[in-house]
Amino acid sequence: MKAKQRYCYRFTNDAYVALIVLHIIMGIFINMIPQFSKLYFTVVCVFFIFKIIVMPKHEKVIWVLFGATYIVAAESLFRMTGGGLFYEFSKYFVILLMGMGMFYDGISGKAYPYFIYLILMVPAVLVASTTLGYDLNFRTSVAFVLSGPVCLGVSALYCYDKKVSKEVLLQIVACLSYPIIAMTTHIFLYNPSVKEVLTSTGSSFATSGGFGPNQVSTLLGLGMFALTVRFFMKSPSLFLKVFNLFLLAAVSFRALVTLSRGGVFGALIMIAAFLVIYYGGAKFRQKQQIMASVFLLVFVGVITWIISLNQSSGLVGNRYANQDAAGREKIDMSTGRVELFVHEFEGFQEHPFLGVGASGMKQERLISEGTIIASHNEISRVLSEHGMFGVIILMILILKPLDFRSRHRNNIFFYSFLAFWFATINHSAMRIAAPAFLYGLSLLHVTNEKPSLRRKPSPKLTDQS
Repeated sequence: MKAKQRYCYRFTNDAYVALIVLHIIMGIFINMIPQFSKLYFTVVCVFFIFKIIVMPKHEKVIWVLFGATYIVAAESLFRMTGGGLFYEFSKYFVILLMGMGMFYDGISGKAYPYFIYLILMVPAVLVASTTLGYDLNFRTSVAFVLSGPVCLGVSALYCYDKKVSKEVLLQIVACLSYPIIAMTTHIFLYNPSVKEVLTSTGSSFATSGGFGPNQVSTLLGLGMFALTVRFFMKSPSLFLKVFNLFLLAAVSFRALVTLSRGGVFGALIMIAAFLVIYYGGAKFRQKQQIMASVFLLVFVGVITWIISLNQSSGLVGNRYANQDAAGREKIDMSTGRVELFVHEFEGFQEHPFLGVGASGMKQERLISEGTIIASHNEISRVLSEHGMFGVIILMILILKPLDFRSRHRNNIFFYSFLAFWFATINHSAMRIAAPAFLYGLSLLHVTNEKPSLRRKPSPKLTDQS
């Protein structure tokens, strides 16, 4: 009887470079031929569903994670170019892929807190069904605020304690970079001259591909993290080091000139968390190599910052110094987010038990201010809309990963993924699927790959045969 061979996923640096070049070409095609985005979107969705269906059972988890990672990183690209099926498609597609993964591979029984988390969101829907006015469509309003949290819950259920190798984890991170490189290429072609369009220190749609700067900046920041990881962990040659640093500088420049700070700050937090864990677990000689790479990274970062200052006529510097175009300090560094947070927390204080219901704070702002303003902070939204159930939801989301980490410490990106989730929901709520899915990735059980040893056949077995 043959022993079951353990599957080890391998992916070469040559394939990585080829995929990066391919996505640069696709970014060019998307810019030149707008309808190409729809073809690109269709091929991506069909490809990953097909791979999940046809691959052997022990490989399905890899393709579920690859597919979800790719669509999450491509979300803003599809939105800005009109390639997606509908606005919230990425979240639903991640839920679909996770559902397929559960069908084929099941889930861990220890993931039950995330069942509780999903159930605790139901009361807010019931409250909303009785409180939302005619000015807000019940189905679309509830779906908008709950699609992100449900995506998180389903991702956490599937990923919890799911075993993947370190190599697979690195390829998941690499997969984040491909569509972001395509988006960066498109943005460069969409807006080749930053100086011509930047006139103030407000977040710029013109430098963000004509789409929401906050969302674009967040995903570009995610690309900064992915390329930094590649530079430190998967660049054994000088060519690969220069290649990845060049890509990192290009993505970082476009992130800076969006003038949306959240994505850049999120990227810096992720990179810092990664480097602390990576350096802490390295041996003495490797630590010296890491420090040399850090100095090189900082040097490239400074050059990128100087270029962004020059190309923006100093507006990038003013933005990060919280100044207007004339150099005067702005009163509110949060651009209105603190006021929204306070307003939503007051909603929690007024309705502490069941909350105001899903999209309830939108309803209140519509009544009081005459306009619909979506929340930028997921924590205040959860508290105001879910009441005491929201408190329990936040406790599950914060404490459960830390409990998991206390028993499984091999995921080098645990704190980076969790930091991205927490930072993003505090400046952009859950407008995109990325924070929900990366939260799930923090719950993966990363294993060390061990070379398989071939055993000599037993003499007794040989004789019997």
